[in-house]
Amino acid sequence: QVQLVESGGGLVQAGGSLRLSCAASGRTFSSYAMGWFRQAPGKEREFVAAVSRSGGNTDYADSVKGRFTISRDNVKNTVYLQMNSLKPEDTAVYYCAADVTSWSTKRGRYEYAYWGQGTQVTVSS
Repeated sequence: QVQLVESGGGLVQAGGSLRLSCAASGRTFSSYAMGWFRQAPGKEREFVAAVSRSGGNTDYADSVKGRFTISRDNVKNTVYLQMNSLKPEDTAVYYCAADVTSWSTKRGRYEYAYWGQGTQVTVSS
């Protein structure tokens, strides 16, 4: 079992930055990959970024590449999503998720068995 708790969401103006955190507990943190997803009102939940077990490999959706950075601290059992140059279209509930079976980073939401409760990010224009 893995428990995930996100924090760091909020309201920010376009062009601003936020850093999301996701604290994990349960299974050994370094034994599973992590991902961030987001869901805007009326839309499907979509992949944002993923990081491998060691942190050595990352993957990003095209819409956030160059603006967002995913990282993890396997001592603090935490994964981060640094979001810069935020746009109104980044407004969504952001979820972290744990993929306990894959060796590489995955984009499919069904690869992830454990999810946090979500944190709201609102970007005003």
